Amino acid sequence: MKTRIIIALTAPLFLWACGTEETIVDTDQLEYPQSISPELAERFSALALACVHKEFPNKISRTTDNAEAIGRPKDIFPIFYGCFDWHSSVHGHWLLVRLLRVGPEDAVWRDQAIEKLNQSFTAEKLSGEVANFARPARGSWERPYGLAWYLQLMTELREWDDPQAKTWLSILQPLETDIVVSLKDWLPKLAYPIRLGTHNQSAFAFGLMLDWARAAGDAELEQMIVARSKAFHMEDVDCPLNYEPSGEDFLSPCLMEADLMRRILPPEAFSDWLTDFLPQIPTNGSGDWLAPGIVKDASDGKLVHLDGVNSSRAWNLYNVARALPEGDRRKAALVAAAKIHAREGVAAVSAEHYSGSHWLASFATYLMTDRGWND
Repeated sequence: MKTRIIIALTAPLFLWACGTEETIVDTDQLEYPQSISPELAERFSALALACVHKEFPNKISRTTDNAEAIGRPKDIFPIFYGCFDWHSSVHGHWLLVRLLRVGPEDAVWRDQAIEKLNQSFTAEKLSGEVANFARPARGSWERPYGLAWYLQLMTELREWDDPQAKTWLSILQPLETDIVVSLKDWLPKLAYPIRLGTHNQSAFAFGLMLDWARAAGDAELEQMIVARSKAFHMEDVDCPLNYEPSGEDFLSPCLMEADLMRRILPPEAFSDWLTDFLPQIPTNGSGDWLAPGIVKDASDGKLVHLDGVNSSRAWNLYNVARALPEGDRRKAALVAAAKIHAREGVAAVSAEHYSGSHWLASFATYLMTDRGWND
């Protein structure tokens, strides 16, 4: 006897049958992130507005070949000196662009956000960012995480049909060009995937780079990323999700890889690949098969990463669910786990500790505006 179960994520409890020969899950009522609420948009924008031009505290991470190359953040990075470090400043600026594009049109914070972005995005300041990137001692600076976020910022501007966005896009394009050239030089040399849960992870960066390549119409970069992703991951099986998260993760190595591969494979092929890659995904609609990360000291800059892993896992789980063919019985459990992680991730976004406030709102915005799935 088969049991049909309808799972609505607005309900407080999930019900499923036990001891049946087969469980059929009706996915018609599964809910995914859609439009961000005015309250969350105001909360997240406030954190970005507070930090994009906040120079200190600051973590400068770059290689120099002489003493003169060491300076204050605002001089080295004329645009992206705030929010503690370069990449966080980049996605702090992206957050403001994203919320201007998809957030409430009558929000009181919009004028301040535009003012901040106009203050940042000038041709003169961009020339300083280009000069920093051109340094011979640059090496692997901000690769791949920060560079991927810069391309995400450019993707947002490219896809936004707004005159102001087109102006900002034109100003920022010289650095975009240099970054893309550097990535095309790097990708053929990358012999192995980088399976970390922090900045150097390749799967997360590849996803953002691939989204940019498709938005920008760069077929060469798209083909390079697709080829590298297939070479790295097509034969991956039994990803040890139970080993996650590590103590400083803000990205899931397993789930982020699945989120990358759903961009590349058609639904049926992705479904088959996922069966071998993550065989532990249940088919009973439960959400407790994957426990959220726990933060015991939110003032610790590394430990607070686990608040970010909850948000990033949530968007991974949502995206993987939607990429599966209609009727796939794993969808409900993926969405149920995503909802639990999203609740934890969003709740952790606050101004209490700068260790988290300078970046967690960007992850929560990416999640709650459905950036990983919709334009």
